[in-house]
This record gives sequence, structure tokens and C-alpha cells, in this order.
Amino acid sequence: MEFPFDVDALLPERITVLDQHLRPPARRPGTTTPARVDLQQQIMTIVDELGKASAKAQHLPAPITSASRMQSNRHVMYILKDTSARPAGKGAIVGFLKVGYKKLFVLDDREAHNEVEPLCILDFYIHESLQRHGHGRELFQHMLQKERVEPHQLAIDRPSQKLLKFLNKHYNLETTVPQVNNFVIFEGFFAHQHPPARKLPPKRAEGEIKPYSSSDREFLKVAVEPPWPLNRAPRRATPPAHPPPRSSSLGNSPERGPLRPFVPEQELLRSLRLCPPHPTARLLLATDPGGSPAQRRRTSSLPRSDDSRY
Repeated sequence: MEFPFDVDALLPERITVLDQHLRPPARRPGTTTPARVDLQQQIMTIVDELGKASAKAQHLPAPITSASRMQSNRHVMYILKDTSARPAGKGAIVGFLKVGYKKLFVLDDREAHNEVEPLCILDFYIHESLQRHGHGRELFQHMLQKERVEPHQLAIDRPSQKLLKFLNKHYNLETTVPQVNNFVIFEGFFAHQHPPARKLPPKRAEGEIKPYSSSDREFLKVAVEPPWPLNRAPRRATPPAHPPPRSSSLGNSPERGPLRPFVPEQELLRSLRLCPPHPTARLLLATDPGGSPAQRRRTSSLPRSDDSRY
């Protein structure tokens, strides 16, 4: 790929490495540049044109490599140039390789999720007229040495069939680990990966397992009980030696005894039927001067009012 400016002078090395700053590399001693030439603008032009050519070759709707994307991401771009016979000796660009580290969630052989941050192949392009000449292998091998990684440690973003054949031919990468995203990893990817271990809460012993939670236990402690005086337990105590003192005021309630635990309804009704008269009532009847047996019989023979109306 040729450009109207001197590529050979702009990129002094055969393979130039660019980061997000897109700064021109150091120039060779004795090389002169025309005055007032924006070198960074020329580099941005090369990046944009290479991105368009790669998108066209992969039949993508839009370029995934551009100068603006390079400046907004921490990606690295390896550009390979050709200094052989070219018109006007300006040189040309053979292709490029873009890589970058990304946080991914990938599946291993056991289909377990792993959070990793591998070096990813994001874009790879060699000009159509220069393919199958070893340029792609040269560029890829230079990147591996520079980044100090092995081919099976890489994750490839949406690789084309050409790229998969290239990796199989030169690096014996054939068996892939199925993923649910657009990235492809190969067998051996997890050989040097150390994902953080996920700590699970320790299991309780069988003896410690409770049938209900602590909130349920608190609820049972304050279970609903029948109203007073139905919640008092029936007692069969002997009559006291002296009658209890009467309340000083009609509005005062007699002192309540301690609440008994909640009992079923049937048991409660059975206890009420079997409950004997209160000792105080028996004592009052025994000490009442008008409470002779004949008077009690006459009183009991009187008709009772119908309480069901109220």
C-alpha cells in the first residue's frame, strides 16, 4: 500500500511499533524532513487507510482500526513496510497487526467461567498482492517475541478462516475451546493462566443445620396467644386462708398471672369445661348471710335474661 509521502523516511524500521500516542519514531541520523510537515498526521493517515483496507478484506461494515480508536484505547500496532523497488523510493506498507490486553470471561474445558486478561489479536491484515510471501509469519513472530507470549496464550477476536488456517499452519493451533463470545482460544490456553480462586462459604456440619432461620426462631418466641384470662392455666389449688383484698377501684383490673405457652384450641376449650369454680367465688357464697340453701334455690328458679341478644 503506497502513500503520497515518504513512508520509508517516516518509519525508519522495517517493523514499527505504535502505541496510543501515535508519535513518530526516532529518525535515523542524517535523515532530513521537509519543513512544516506534520509527521503525526501522516501516521494517522497510514493507520486510517490500513484499517479501511482490513475491513474491506474481511467484509466488515466499518473499520475496527483507526487513529481515533488507537488514541482512545491502549492498543499496540505493528506496521510492516516494504523497502524494495518502489516508485520514487518512497516505500510502501505491507500490512499490520494490532494487539491489546482485554478482560474476558472465558470457558475452560469443564465449562467453568474464568476471568482472565490475555493478550488479544484484534486485527491482522496483509496486502492482497503480498500474501503467501512469508510477511504475515514475519510480522506475527516479531509480535510474539516483543510481547513475550506463546501462540496458545493468545485470544483472537472474531478470526477469519484465513487467520485460523494461518495459525494452524505455522503454530499448530487447531483444537479450540468453545466460547459464548466472539473470542477464540486454543487448547493449552489455561496452561499458564492463574485465575483468582473463588472463595465459597464453608459448609455447615449436619448437626448444625437448623429447621428454620434465626428470624423464624424469633417469631416463634413471640407467638400469638389467646387473650387474658383465657391464657391462664387452670389451677386446682386449695382455698386460701384469707380472701384476697378487693380492688380499690372498679376500673382496676386484677393482677395478671404469668402467661402460659400457647396451646391448641381444642385443648383450651377442654380445659375451660373442666376448670372448677374460682376459690374466691366459693368463699363468698359460703360467707354470704343471705346465701342460705333455700334462698339460693329460690334465686336459681328465677328466669334468666337472654344474653344472646347482646
